Amino acid sequence: MSSVSKQKRLAKKAAKNAKKPEETPNANGSSINKETPESSTVAAANGLSLETLKISSERTATGVLASQPRSRDIKIEQFSLSFYGRVLVDNATIELNFGRRYGLIGANGSGKSTFLASLAAREAPIPEHIDIYLLNQEAEPCDLNAIDYVMLAAKNEITRLEKEVEDILAEDEGADDPRLEDLYDRINALDESTFKSRASTLLHGLGFSQEMMAKKTKDMSGGWRMRVALAKALFIRPTLLLLDEPTNHLDLEACVWLEEYLKNYNRILLLVSHSQDFLDGVCNETMHLTEKKKLNYYGGGYSSFVKTKAEMEVNQMKAYHKQQEEIAHIKKFIASAGTYANLVKQAKSKQKIIDKMEAAGLIEKVETPITFKFKFENVEKLPPPVLQFDQVSFSYSGSSNPEDLLYKDLDLAVDMDARVALVGPNGVGKSTLLKLMMGEIQPVKGRIARHTNLKLAKYSQHSADQLDMDLSPIHYMRKKFAHMNGDVDFWRNQIGRYGLTGIHQTNTIKTLSDGLKSRLVFAEIVLSKPDIVLMDEPTNHLDMESIDGLAKAIKEFSGGVVLVSHDFRLISQVANDIWLCKDRKVTTWKGTIEEYKKYLAKGVKI
Repeated sequence: MSSVSKQKRLAKKAAKNAKKPEETPNANGSSINKETPESSTVAAANGLSLETLKISSERTATGVLASQPRSRDIKIEQFSLSFYGRVLVDNATIELNFGRRYGLIGANGSGKSTFLASLAAREAPIPEHIDIYLLNQEAEPCDLNAIDYVMLAAKNEITRLEKEVEDILAEDEGADDPRLEDLYDRINALDESTFKSRASTLLHGLGFSQEMMAKKTKDMSGGWRMRVALAKALFIRPTLLLLDEPTNHLDLEACVWLEEYLKNYNRILLLVSHSQDFLDGVCNETMHLTEKKKLNYYGGGYSSFVKTKAEMEVNQMKAYHKQQEEIAHIKKFIASAGTYANLVKQAKSKQKIIDKMEAAGLIEKVETPITFKFKFENVEKLPPPVLQFDQVSFSYSGSSNPEDLLYKDLDLAVDMDARVALVGPNGVGKSTLLKLMMGEIQPVKGRIARHTNLKLAKYSQHSADQLDMDLSPIHYMRKKFAHMNGDVDFWRNQIGRYGLTGIHQTNTIKTLSDGLKSRLVFAEIVLSKPDIVLMDEPTNHLDMESIDGLAKAIKEFSGGVVLVSHDFRLISQVANDIWLCKDRKVTTWKGTIEEYKKYLAKGVKI
């Protein structure tokens, strides 16, 4: 149907002003019809769950809309946000301009995820015509397959957009409303005849095979359902797209594809990511949630932010020292004025200068944030072979039939000086290889030999789920390492090294951010004193400083490390060897990880 025909049809609908069943809007701008029998399935593909969207009783947010109500730009002044009584954002300005892509950065526990959730729940005064989608949870498990799930979301989005057009046209002078042009463009872009092919393209880019696309979401793991939710978000292209760590469940190939896709997102994108590489590739603005609970804005991606911030801090320190010297000089004159009438008068005049400075706000000294000091306990070198694969084959079915094998006839060796990164397409078995090394699963053929004194430790994407959420970090560690007999101060120092300080040490683990939970897991691993550490996506939820601290610790560690990660920057810092897992084999990639990324980017089709 042509654009003109659609506009005429929508205008007629608006004129009829027919009574419709009661609808309940959800926070991403779409609505769920209460009279629809399959409303639960529609809700599953229509946006966030109501549980996630509701205004949280633990969050308190205030702010004043400063942009025009009909504008596609968003500006909110005097914004403050508290969570469990702790202030996360204090009297800051939110400024999100249409067509820009923002990277939100800040320390672990600073409140980035809570901030996104608050925006999605419209706890800030965001105009209703700005539709919002927050990706922070998986697609609902239901009977829809991946393609149908995404297509249903797109159909619901067309219905929502058409309803919005009807409502505008029904208003006085609604036909002249500037919002209509964008709405018509979005409706035309959502061409139902292309739904299936476009949904398939998005899912394929995110790592789905044809077989996986046909699977019901209820039969998928949480990681795959997260990819389905991401595909849905990319398909409907909301005005304000909020992505919280979108690469956490993706492999390197899918990360490269998503980076290429998002760099052309032409509405408003606000994403939280701790991958410098990804932020540099996608974002043209950086929003920094500072230690002082303010939102500062910088042009460009993360690398540009680091450079600009460093230059600004150098200039700020110069101005600070100059002002402090001036104040010291004035105070010295005031102190030496004595009781001489003319000097007393001058001293009072000088004091007024200081008073004016203080009233205007003194230049603050640049405070260096506490760095994340991560350190593995050094261990004695074990003579090779430490961990060796001899003609190892594996299948999850337990069969040694060639068509069932995930790996075939592997000959590998990991020693104490290993710094290995595993790369390869999704589903080839990188995490499986770590499980084989760990002894969590056994080969169907061949032998895995381990040194008799070898002690392995593993960090996985779900390690934090194994923490006792009802205990505080101190109580958890004392219980876990009861044989160490450390007092409270001892454990405060132990976990304080990993950035868990103050109330984070005594509040229950369930109140911690995902990043702080990850740090606690690392503290636990380090205290177990392993010889070789296996890491499956260790950067998930860690901030930039934490990732740099982890990289430094890996380089200084006397033991071995085998790593699976979607963070190109971490791999570039620590990996001496890159093993490519593909076609049931493990081979050595001859180039650098940067060259591997370029190799992947060449094959990207958007």
